[in-house]
Amino acid sequence: MSFLDTLKGLAGGQGASSGNPTLDLIGGLIQKSGGIGGLVSTLQQGGLGGVVNSWVGNGANQPVDGQALGQALAGTAAGQHVEEMAQKLGVDPSQVLGQLAQNLPEVVNHLTPDGQVPAGGGNGFNLSELTGLAGKLGL
Repeated sequence: MSFLDTLKGLAGGQGASSGNPTLDLIGGLIQKSGGIGGLVSTLQQGGLGGVVNSWVGNGANQPVDGQALGQALAGTAAGQHVEEMAQKLGVDPSQVLGQLAQNLPEVVNHLTPDGQVPAGGGNGFNLSELTGLAGKLGL
């Protein structure tokens, strides 16, 4: 069974689901961070300021690798979410971080229109905000 199949099975057993396991994973990460503003702040404080600013801004999104993402999230509620998801899936956290690294730049870009974090930090995040993004990401 592939990682994505496992992720789909896990998402199917949860209450609040977008129907897309990767977006559910990212949505949980954002919610654990206190909204998109909290996630952006966490990643900036974790040493990814320039990279994250490219995702928020209107230019090209800089890539991030799973290891750098893991270091930036270490010791945070979002980092704990990654650990919990990996444990539930029975995979190494690096696999979850790799999946996040592939998709998080576009998701953050999508949730920060006009090149800035929404007023209030995006605390009222709703998974349905990402539903239209799934096709664009090929998820």
